[in-house]
Amino acid sequence: MSDIITLAHGSGGKTTGDLIKNIFQKHFNNDILSKNDDAASFMLSGKVAFTTDSFVITPVFFKGGNIGKLAVCGTVNDLAALGATPLYLSCGFILEEGLPVKDLEAIVESMGNTAREAGIKIVTGDTKVVQKNAADKIFINTSGIGIIPDGIDISGYNAVPGDRVIITGTVGDHGCSILLEREKLDIYGDISSDCAPLNRIIGEILSKTTNIHVMRDPTRGGVAATLNEIAQQSKVGIKLFEDRIPVKDEVRGVCELLGMDPLYMANEGKMLVIVPESSVDTVLGVLKNAAYGTDSCVIGEVTYDHKGIVVMNTLAGGNRIVGMPVGDQLPRIC
Repeated sequence: MSDIITLAHGSGGKTTGDLIKNIFQKHFNNDILSKNDDAASFMLSGKVAFTTDSFVITPVFFKGGNIGKLAVCGTVNDLAALGATPLYLSCGFILEEGLPVKDLEAIVESMGNTAREAGIKIVTGDTKVVQKNAADKIFINTSGIGIIPDGIDISGYNAVPGDRVIITGTVGDHGCSILLEREKLDIYGDISSDCAPLNRIIGEILSKTTNIHVMRDPTRGGVAATLNEIAQQSKVGIKLFEDRIPVKDEVRGVCELLGMDPLYMANEGKMLVIVPESSVDTVLGVLKNAAYGTDSCVIGEVTYDHKGIVVMNTLAGGNRIVGMPVGDQLPRIC
């Protein structure tokens, strides 16, 4: 097989077959995919969650992951945010002519490894190749299906005054990592993407309590955009406490240097969990003992005041509105 992707790899002929066999089936292998039928066939029982997302990040390789790992984590976490158990994933690839095959295989291998970590099977997919300069190396679309267990009702419309807002770890790591690598800023420090599948720790939480009102992963637009969405959906106010929001010193330093706000930076391995006060200790007890939740903490509360708006008590002792971002602070971060 050629060392680089050529238009022939998207022709549907022998070269395409070789690519599928030697790259995709090699790393995604499972009993459904290996049937090689035109569609995946499987049984489902219960309430279904279904989501799709496209990933166009640059650079495609970054500290803490790559576009493939990101694609699996993003879709798995969207399913987990509804309390669903992720089951099956599809993936569509747009490849630019000239992409090194070794880069494609590294991306696909990480997708296979991440899918196995999450317990989800990649069961169907598609590959197209476009001419050089018609894309940027590789774009990936993933769609996922999961089952929502009986008794689970989690939605952005469910936040009520008195609820507490939990974040599962430090904010801004992914966005800051991509910023440094893309712009090749001469700044050193322990900054890498937090890209991770969160479905297993969400499953552990739900095994202890189903009294969860809202969950959402704060990706594009960060914590600020996500909480504004929830405040508007639920028609409630949300109050944040700046002194409780966990931010790594390195991330805070970069943001201060460049005039950016960690609250608006993307995260790819964090979840906002909004629960009644009575469930806080149970949820934190699970999260703090999980690999992806050791820095979990309460960062705010849901209020009757200022409906549809997020307000933060600042370190200086005042209050400021944390508005919905206008435009992209940092485009192509997922």
